[in-house]
Amino acid sequence: MPVPDFILRLRERIGTDPLWLPGVTAVVLRGDGRDEVLLVRRSDNGAWTPVTGIVDPGEHPARTAVREAAEETGVEIEVEALAWVSVTDPVVHVNGDRAQYLDHTFRCRYISGEPYPADDESTAAGWFRLDDLPPMREIYLERIRTAVEHDGSTRLE
Repeated sequence: MPVPDFILRLRERIGTDPLWLPGVTAVVLRGDGRDEVLLVRRSDNGAWTPVTGIVDPGEHPARTAVREAAEETGVEIEVEALAWVSVTDPVVHVNGDRAQYLDHTFRCRYISGEPYPADDESTAAGWFRLDDLPPMREIYLERIRTAVEHDGSTRLE
């Protein structure tokens, strides 16, 4: 489901007023040299991105990354590290809803499964070589780079 139920209930009360939401980006790597990354093509705007999602109330962000990868792509993953914690710029969604996100970018390891668009949030899912990524927004390229180059410390911004 594109918008979690708890957000729909909040929106009934506050309309399009800004929401502060915790989110995740799961940078899922596979291959002997970890030279491939899992990407999805979003159904709302056609953009390629890593797996992303909103943390449900009471859910640990690392658990969200695992859940979102399964829900969006059918792939089982394991979280290896928290690579980056960042705050996004304010966003105005197509429907006028406003939000800002505290993003947790996780470096993740592929376990099993063949990627496919497992829900209506994506039209495609697949593996891409790190040296041959499709065009995407710079923020997603930066999240991928940060996870790939993760040295054990968490980037905080």
